[in-house]
Amino acid sequence: MNPAFEILFEDADLLAVDKPAGLLSVSDRWDKEKENLVAMLQAERPGQYLTNVHRLDRNTTGVFLLAKNEEAFRRVTLQFRELYLALVLGDVTEQERVIDLPIGPHPRLRGFSRIDEKNGKPARSIVRVKERFRGYALVEVEIESGRQHQVRVHCQHIGHPLVGDADYGGRPLLLSQIKRKYRLKEGREERPLMGRPALHAASLTLPTPPVTITSPLPKDFTVSLKYLRMFAGM
Repeated sequence: MNPAFEILFEDADLLAVDKPAGLLSVSDRWDKEKENLVAMLQAERPGQYLTNVHRLDRNTTGVFLLAKNEEAFRRVTLQFRELYLALVLGDVTEQERVIDLPIGPHPRLRGFSRIDEKNGKPARSIVRVKERFRGYALVEVEIESGRQHQVRVHCQHIGHPLVGDADYGGRPLLLSQIKRKYRLKEGREERPLMGRPALHAASLTLPTPPVTITSPLPKDFTVSLKYLRMFAGM
């Protein structure tokens, strides 16, 4: 197994790996030649049935589940519970909020999604605040459907886009934004603490057999939380 893909869980029917940021989880819709995690795993296990039961965005990290046979694919599809962790912008006042709004493809921007109450497919997200900072929040998002960019679109809609998610109104997290009297050495350019969409597939729970698969936070997420607690704690 490629050392970049840590195995989080495996039995006779299922394989879960820890997906890194920057890699497509499945084949790109428009460019089939782009590198993707499923194809890489299939190449490492020639002759073995492997197919994904869900998708993760290119820059989303965390638990990625594949079925090792058709029966397992049918059994687990739409029967698992996914929990994401996200860093969002703004002061989130509600402790828990349910977002039940349909999502569909953007009519003008290829590869983007949007709220579409007329033609979109049902999408439900439960957003729970885990930790608050000045101008930011760490939230847990439970999704009860798997629409493209669901967490990103729903969080944008309620006015709290994901940190680093420029496609949906977010901005990178910079130390200079949260640390008073920040000084950058002359001639150097500040690098963001979090420059990608701050979204992590933290856990996935299967009903049969009953098991919860978890993934630790990646380094950029951990570092971002460290500095938010130091300089933007409530």
